[in-house]
Amino acid sequence: MAYGALGGGTFLVQNKILPGSYINYVSVPRAANQFSDRGYCTIGLSLDWGPVGEVIIIEAADLQTKSLEILGYNYTDDKLKPIRDIMLGAKVLYLYRINDSGGAKATAVVADNLKVTAKYNGTVGNEIMITIENDVDVEGNFIVTTLLKGKVMDKQSVKNITGLKNNGIVTFSAGSANTLSANAGTFLANGTSGTVSGSSHSKYLELIEKYDFNTIGYAGDDVSIKALYKAFTVRLRDDEGVKFQCVLYNVDKAKANFEGLINIKNKAEGDDVGALVYWVLGQEAGCSVNKSITNKKYDGEYIVNTKYKTREAKQAIIDGFLFFYEKNSQVRVLEDINSFTEFTLYKNKDFSKNQVMRVLDQRAIDIAIIFNKMYLGKVQNNRDGRIAFWNELVNHANTLIKLGAIEDYEGERDTVVEKGIEKDSVVVQDYLTPVMAMQKLYQTIWVR
Repeated sequence: MAYGALGGGTFLVQNKILPGSYINYVSVPRAANQFSDRGYCTIGLSLDWGPVGEVIIIEAADLQTKSLEILGYNYTDDKLKPIRDIMLGAKVLYLYRINDSGGAKATAVVADNLKVTAKYNGTVGNEIMITIENDVDVEGNFIVTTLLKGKVMDKQSVKNITGLKNNGIVTFSAGSANTLSANAGTFLANGTSGTVSGSSHSKYLELIEKYDFNTIGYAGDDVSIKALYKAFTVRLRDDEGVKFQCVLYNVDKAKANFEGLINIKNKAEGDDVGALVYWVLGQEAGCSVNKSITNKKYDGEYIVNTKYKTREAKQAIIDGFLFFYEKNSQVRVLEDINSFTEFTLYKNKDFSKNQVMRVLDQRAIDIAIIFNKMYLGKVQNNRDGRIAFWNELVNHANTLIKLGAIEDYEGERDTVVEKGIEKDSVVVQDYLTPVMAMQKLYQTIWVR
């Protein structure tokens, strides 16, 4: 539609030649208040079904409704006990199939001509059955049904093999002929699950580095693998600014000592001694920035070894272990701490408290997101640009105050944004006072 002038559009400076209306739509600068969500965790497990070499994303609802298709087992199966423990606290699990070496897909030839291959390698494939029956509603058609552990996963009515479409658990192909014939049921066979090789954990860590998560875990007791996970966590936290915590079982005190490492003391009864990692992994990931899991009741499915004396519990806390205790037949977390124990003037005991670390990590993660998305390469490093960024920082801190995560904060006093030595650098001085949940009561009762 023409409005009677040749000129028009937007402008950067007032240098237009043609008469007309030059109008810019500009929002008044305001803080974005980016506040990243929690509840994301990751772990590598040996699985009997699922893709190899890629991340499997599981949400709580998926575990209950799609576990058979995704993981090869029903929700209540003992094989999924680790994942059920994780999802008691987590929202999203980035799962990696750590037994990524070798393995074979189950296969079968049904009714002489139909070749069927499991989508993934693993022993679960051996529980897939294919049936073929005449379609009573469509003359000349056959109904081909795919079942897993007796549950119908797919059903198709087709005239011949080329009419079949691959489904979520098998692929179809023709043998010597394209024709179908009735078959009461044939199981796939010779599926194997693969093994964990020396490089499996390294490949997993290299892949998962591309994802954002709050916690990562390893539930085994191999000293060299635990060292690998700690080194991975230290590198990403300290060298690359990626803030998350690593949950491990029974790392030697002298080798732990890091605020990014949560070190579990208690073992689970049975063969899977490090299984408490699963529950802690989910709980620490899902714990809000203004909460703590101190004194939280363990509601998982493993039996926790709590046969410790009081002095041993005290020593475990001193040594930086996350410790479970039992009282009145209930197992609870004694204190929500990490493995950092060698305190200094510039990094005191506060850094051993996971609630404090959640606040600091939340601040670091969110401000990095705000800067990278909205300011990096987009906003000039002048007074106005730095004031806008300062407003972001203050607004975020005020949200932390409203959540009860920090206190005694004044933007004018506690957050300073300045120009760096180089023209493109910004320097921030940020003073925060994290709040912790009550843990100790000291009461004196005076009798008059």
